[in-house]
Amino acid sequence: MIAVWAAVLLAAVWAAHWGAERLSAPLKKLRKQWGFSVAAGGSFLGLAAASPEMGINVTSAARDVSDIGLGAMLGSTVLVIPVIVTTAYLATRKGALEGADKEHKKHRRDHYVAVDKGALTVQALPYLAILAVFALLTLPAPWRGLQPIDGWLLLIAYLAYLLQALVRGREKGEEVEWSLKEKWMAIAGVGALAVGAYFTVFSTERIVSALGIPNIVGGLFITAAVASLPEVFTTWSVARSGQVTSASTSVIGDHVVTMTLAFIPLTIIGTPIENFQLFWVSLAFVVLMAALYALFLSLGDEEKRGFGRWHIFAFWAANAAFIAVIFLWVKPLQVSGGAG
Repeated sequence: MIAVWAAVLLAAVWAAHWGAERLSAPLKKLRKQWGFSVAAGGSFLGLAAASPEMGINVTSAARDVSDIGLGAMLGSTVLVIPVIVTTAYLATRKGALEGADKEHKKHRRDHYVAVDKGALTVQALPYLAILAVFALLTLPAPWRGLQPIDGWLLLIAYLAYLLQALVRGREKGEEVEWSLKEKWMAIAGVGALAVGAYFTVFSTERIVSALGIPNIVGGLFITAAVASLPEVFTTWSVARSGQVTSASTSVIGDHVVTMTLAFIPLTIIGTPIENFQLFWVSLAFVVLMAALYALFLSLGDEEKRGFGRWHIFAFWAANAAFIAVIFLWVKPLQVSGGAG
């Protein structure tokens, strides 16, 4: 029976991300129409990329299994940075990318994926600030967990991030055309998102019940891992189209939405933290991944800014350390509850 629900989970995640991709093209057109920078383009793509996560949390809240959503959000923000950066690197090994600048051959020869210099200040550093806000709202004992007031504060934090991302480097917009097909596909995308998110949570419930593991562990290592797979293909496609910076930074835009807007459904119902050790350790690695991302961008100069092979190795080493710490020290499969 687990195999059946695993197949349903895969299909549901694909449906949710199919819906998200139907929103990517309209958001890209809006970026061009309004004259926003390529670094800000990651914010637009992040809205589409994180929409399945928002749907998962809405469904988790509605079905009273908020631990699945909580685990999926934290697990995805640890795993997806290494996955997306690696995918962008591999995609840009092609000799000629559509729309890529003349420096691309040099980037390919030097074995790194180039990222626009604005990505550090527009994306990475604001994301670290949002993580600090999230930690402040959820870790201290007096207000531990997610409450309705946290939702309002996370919404304010997201709007501040989005405003600074869109305003910086804004230029004159371009003329774009909107077809009737694009509009209907966007509507279909929203429907696919809703259906996919529902069955993602529903099938995860069945799998963790059959395996006898806590919901939050299922979210961390099952839902999060499967949900990241379609993003690989999206990143590959975007990078191959020559939008290298947007491909590499959309993961940060995605995570900003995940750590703010996507948590709002869980704040509305009020979500306690059942296993505090598992929560804070996971959040610590979320911060570590973000810090590595920002650090590697800051080490680059005007001629060579981006991610090289040793950066990718460091990301995966951090991810391996996360898995080791969770299963060898926190041991959530042995103790399903913790200090709350």
